[in-house]
Amino acid sequence: MSREPRRPAELVGRVFYSREAIQRGLLTKNDLRTSAWRRLFHNVYADARLEISHHTRCRAAASWLFPPGCAIAGRSAVALHGGATCGPDDDVEVVVEPSARFGPLAGLLIHVAPWRDGEVSRIDGIPVTTVERTCWDVARWLDVVDAVALIDSLGHIGAVGRTELDRYLVTRRGERGSRRFAEAISLTDPGAESLPESRLRVRLVRAGLPRPVTQHVITRAGRFVARVDLAWPELKVAIEYDGLWHHDPAQFHRDRQRLNRILGDDWIVLHVTSKRMREDFDGFLAEVRAALTHRTRPRP
Repeated sequence: MSREPRRPAELVGRVFYSREAIQRGLLTKNDLRTSAWRRLFHNVYADARLEISHHTRCRAAASWLFPPGCAIAGRSAVALHGGATCGPDDDVEVVVEPSARFGPLAGLLIHVAPWRDGEVSRIDGIPVTTVERTCWDVARWLDVVDAVALIDSLGHIGAVGRTELDRYLVTRRGERGSRRFAEAISLTDPGAESLPESRLRVRLVRAGLPRPVTQHVITRAGRFVARVDLAWPELKVAIEYDGLWHHDPAQFHRDRQRLNRILGDDWIVLHVTSKRMREDFDGFLAEVRAALTHRTRPRP
């Protein structure tokens, strides 16, 4: 009959440094291999019954692993600032000053780069790059489509605005990465409500299409009829990103009923799924071009 794993009261519901727990006699190395404990990073463990979020992993890394000169950055910083979230098992993204010798370490994605005074603040005691510096970093480190989506998520909650980003760009003019940052902020739109919608909009604009309006509200006689993800209102062409309907069939039917109301007003509504985005974006792009061209031609 197997023995119940040891669960010292001092460690229940906590994240802890394994070396310290062993030195105090609370656990042995063999105890750490049992189902009672979950390894987060090298020498950093948690009670296996504790719900682990990305925030938890960020705090654990900062508390037990960071030497001076380290800060949460990139996607992880976006999440801590309230923007797009990261999964509980995603690597924690970190920026490290060149003088701070740190890494590599499993579970951390480490970037070596200096930061200026005032570009690192604290959130719940965790060192995190400021919102503007975070946007600068994701624009340099990621593809522009993904970078804009993350910046959109921060803009949507009011964490940063175009004015602040433009002002920060002025301080970075001529530096490596400034052109990528300028392109990213030129494409941002705080109206975007999800990462896929942002990615779709940016890909359409970069393909040469006119910039669409996000979350456009369609009215009839001054009354609300529907809201669409992307639209060219003057042409009455709209796009809906179908992302979650397969998880919620009732929502899918409500959305379709909502969109059917605008067909009588001569709207063209195109639909795209994540699968189509991945596997046949060129085909979808051709359909959008055709719809816009059709509506642009003079009518007899």
